[in-house]
Amino acid sequence: MKLWAKEGMEVASKVEAFTVGADRELDMRLAKCDVLGSRAHVAMLESVGLLSKEEARSLTRGLNDILGEIIEGTFNIDEGCEDVHSYIEMVLTERLGSTGKRIHSGRSRNDQVATAIKLYLKEEVACIRDGLLRLFQLLQELSEKYKDQLMPGYTHMQVAMPSSFGLWFGGYAESLIDDMELLTAAKTIIDKNPLGSGAGYGSSFPLNRKMTTDLLGFNTLNYNSIYAQMSRGKSERAMGVAMAAISNTLSRLSMDVCLFNSQNFAFVSFPKELTTGSSIMPHKRNPDVFELIRAECNRIQAIPNELTLLTNNLPSGYHRDYQMSKGILFPAISELKDCLDMVVLMLGNICIHEHLSGDSRYKYVFTVERVHGLVQEGIPFREAYRQVGKEVEDGSFHFTSESLDHVHEGSIGNLCNADIRLEMEKVLRKW
Repeated sequence: MKLWAKEGMEVASKVEAFTVGADRELDMRLAKCDVLGSRAHVAMLESVGLLSKEEARSLTRGLNDILGEIIEGTFNIDEGCEDVHSYIEMVLTERLGSTGKRIHSGRSRNDQVATAIKLYLKEEVACIRDGLLRLFQLLQELSEKYKDQLMPGYTHMQVAMPSSFGLWFGGYAESLIDDMELLTAAKTIIDKNPLGSGAGYGSSFPLNRKMTTDLLGFNTLNYNSIYAQMSRGKSERAMGVAMAAISNTLSRLSMDVCLFNSQNFAFVSFPKELTTGSSIMPHKRNPDVFELIRAECNRIQAIPNELTLLTNNLPSGYHRDYQMSKGILFPAISELKDCLDMVVLMLGNICIHEHLSGDSRYKYVFTVERVHGLVQEGIPFREAYRQVGKEVEDGSFHFTSESLDHVHEGSIGNLCNADIRLEMEKVLRKW
C-alpha cells in the first residue's frame, strides 16, 4: 500500500521496484530522525488547533513506542511499503486508527524527508567532528613526542632538506583545521529547518515553523518554501565537500605511511597484529589498513562531483532525482567514520625509527644548511650555493645534524603546536 495510492490505480511491479530502489535499506538510517520530526510536527499541530490534546498525546505516545523499537533494533520496514516515512504513518494508523491519519496535516512527504535527512546529517556531522578531533589530538601528541627525531624531507620524491617526525605529524594536524572549517560550514548549511515548506509552496494551514525549528534544535529555518526544497542536494553536497577535504588529508597521510613503512624508506613500522601477510612471501608485513584507507578516501573525494551531476540544472521544486543522493552519501559517511577510527588506531601504535640523519643516503639533505651557514658568514647566497654545489660534485661536502638551528615559526625547531591547537579551538567555538 502507498500513501499516495488512489482508487483504481495500480503501479506496475517493475516500475515500483525501480522507483523504490534501495530506499528501504537506506531509510533505516533515517527512522529515528523521522520520528523526531513527526513528534515536533504533532506538537505544532496541537498548538495551532489542528489536533486536540488527546490526539496529540496519543500520536506522541505512538511515536515514542516506535522510537523505542528503532533504538532496540526491532523496527523494520515492511516490504510492501516504499519508505520509512510512509511506513511510520501506516504503523501509527494501524495502532491508533483514524488518529494516525491526522499526522500528515500541514506537511508533504517532501519536507518530511528533507527534515529527517537534515536531522540525520546533523548527527553524523557531529560524529565526524568528534572523530576528526580525536585524530587531531593524537597527531599533536605525536608531534610533541617526536619533535626532536629528524627525518629527511622530500620534494619531487628526491631527498631535499631536513625535516622531523614532529613536523610531519604536526603538518597533518594543522591540515585538519581547514578540514574542520569546511565541516563547520557544512553544519551551518545543514542546520536549517525545512519542515512546514510542504511540497515547496507552503500551506494554507496556520503552521508555526519557528516552533518546530526550536523543538528540533535547528539553528534557524529555511524561510522560503521553494528554497527549502532546493536545499535538497545542496545540503548533501556541502557535507560531501567537507568529507572530501577530510578524505584528501587521510589519503595523503596514508600514502606517506605506505612509503615510510616500505623497506626502502624504513622510517616507521607497526606491530605485526596490525599488518597483513602474503600467501607466497613469508617475510611480508603489508600496510593493508592504510592502503584501504587511501582507496576509500579517494572514492569519497568523488562524492561532491557525483552530487553536483545528480542535481545539476534541476528546475526549482522537488524531483525524484534527489532520492539517489542517499545512496551516494549515506554509505560514504560510515566509511569515513571507519577510516578516521582506523587511522587513530594505527597511528596510536606507530613505531618511529631513530637515527635516520646518520644514514649516508641522506647526507645531502643538509646542503641547504651548509649554504645558509656560509651566507651567515657573509658570503652572498649565489656564491655560497655554487661553493656547496662544487663540494657535492667533488665529494668534499660534510655537515652534521648537530649544527641545525631552525627557529622561525613552523620550522623543525619551532613547531608552534600550541598555536595550532588554539586555531582549532577557534573553529570549534563556532559549533
